[in-house]
Amino acid sequence: MVQHPSPPLADRLPFRTKLAYGAGDLGTAITANVLIFFLLFFFTEVAGLPPGLAAWVLTIGKISDAINDPIIGVMSDRTQSRLGRRYPWMLAGAIPFGVFFFLLWIVPQFSADPATNQWLLFAYYVTIGILFHLAYTTVNLPYTALTPELTQDYNERTNLNSFRFAFSIGGSILSVLLVIAISAVTPDDLQYRYLIIGGVCAVIAVLPIFWCFFGTKERGLRSLNNATTAMPTTPFFDQVKIAFSNRPFLFVIGIYLCSWLAVQVTASILKFFVVSCLFMSDQVSNVVILAVQGTALIMLFVWSAVSERIGKQAVYFIGMSLWLIAQVGLFFLQPGQMGLMYGLAIMAGFGVSTAYLIPWSLLPDVIELDELNTGQRREGIFYAFMVLLQKIGLAAGLWVVGQALEWSGYIGGAPEQSETAQWAIRMAIAPLPALCLLGGIVLTYFYPITREVHAALLLQLAERRKTREE
Repeated sequence: MVQHPSPPLADRLPFRTKLAYGAGDLGTAITANVLIFFLLFFFTEVAGLPPGLAAWVLTIGKISDAINDPIIGVMSDRTQSRLGRRYPWMLAGAIPFGVFFFLLWIVPQFSADPATNQWLLFAYYVTIGILFHLAYTTVNLPYTALTPELTQDYNERTNLNSFRFAFSIGGSILSVLLVIAISAVTPDDLQYRYLIIGGVCAVIAVLPIFWCFFGTKERGLRSLNNATTAMPTTPFFDQVKIAFSNRPFLFVIGIYLCSWLAVQVTASILKFFVVSCLFMSDQVSNVVILAVQGTALIMLFVWSAVSERIGKQAVYFIGMSLWLIAQVGLFFLQPGQMGLMYGLAIMAGFGVSTAYLIPWSLLPDVIELDELNTGQRREGIFYAFMVLLQKIGLAAGLWVVGQALEWSGYIGGAPEQSETAQWAIRMAIAPLPALCLLGGIVLTYFYPITREVHAALLLQLAERRKTREE
C-alpha cells in the first residue's frame, strides 16, 4: 500500500491552532441543535402561533439561508483586507449572530387584538429568522472555508476537521444539557425558560468565534500569503459552471447529502419514536440523543487516526455499515427493550461521527483539483454550494417526514397514536435513513480522489508553483 506523505514538521499545525479552529464551530452547533429540536415547539406552545404559520416561519428562514450561501461564498472569495478573505466576515457577523438568536426566543406583544397580534408575531419571527440566518452564514461559511487555508496536507486536514466536529458534537451535547438544566429550574414558566435558554446559548455561541480568530489568524494569514490566491476574474455563473463540471465535487455533494439526510431525518423523528412507539418518556429521548452524540464525539478522534492508516473511504465504509445495522435494528425495536435501544444508539454514534468527519475532509481535495485545472482557488464557491445543496436536500427530506406524519393521522400532544401513525414513524426512523446511508456508501466507493491520487495532485501543484516562482 502506498503511504500518503507526512507533512514536514514545520508545516504541521500546533495543537493550540487546531483547538482554536475547532472552537469556531461550537457556537453554530449549539444554536443549530437548539433550533432543530425546540424552535417549532416554542412557536406553537409558547409564542402561540398556529402550526401552519410556524412551519412557514421555518421554511422562509431555510430558503433565505440557502440563498445567502453562494452570495457570501463568492464575496468572501473576493475580499481583500489585511485580515485576509475569511476573518473580516467572521468578525462582522459574530455579535449580530448572537443578538438575532436571542431575539428568536422572546414573545413581544404587538396588539391587544389576538388575530392582529398573531400576524404581527408571524412577521416579527420571519424578519428575525431571515436576519439570524444571514448572520449565521456570515460567520459559518467563511469559517468552514478556512480549512484549506490553514493546511494543504491530506492527513492534517482530516485531523483538523476532527477538532472542528469534536466541538460541533460537543456543542450539540452541551445544548441538550443546558436545556435540561434550565428546564429543571424553570419547570412552570415556559416563556421565561426559553428566554433564559436563548440568552445563555447566545453568549456561549459568540465567544468561541473570537477564540477561533485569535487562535488561528497567525497561521491562516501566513498560509494565505504563501499560497496561490488569485482573485476570481470570471463571472459568477461561469464559476458555478466550472464548479459543477468538477466530477469529484459532485460525488462529495452526494456523499454529504446522503450522510446528513440520514442524520437529520433520524434526529427529527427520534423523539416521536421514543415517546409514541416505545412509550418511554421525553427525558429518555434526551438521554438517547446524548448516547449517540457522546459516542460520535469520542469516535471522531479514533476515526481520524484510523483514516491515516487505511484512508478516508475505508473509514466511511466501516462507520456507515455499523450505523446501517443500528438503523435496521431500530425498526424492529419494541417497548421495554431499553438496554437494546441504548446499544443501538451507541452503534449509530460510530457512524454519525464519520458523517461529520469524512465529507468535509474530502472537499479540500476537490478544491485543489479545481486549482490544478483552472489556476484559481475558489474555496468559497465550493463550500457555499455544498452547504446550499445540503440545505435544499434536508428541507425536502424533512418535508417528506412532516407530510408523512400528517397523512398518517399523527396528533400532536395525544397520549397515544394510531397504528398508522406509529408505522409512519417506524418507516422514518429506519428505512428512509437506511436508504440514504446505502447511497453514501455507493458514492464513496466510486469517489475518484484516493490518497494516492491526492498525493500526485499535490506534487503537480507544487511543481506548477515552483515553475511560476522561477
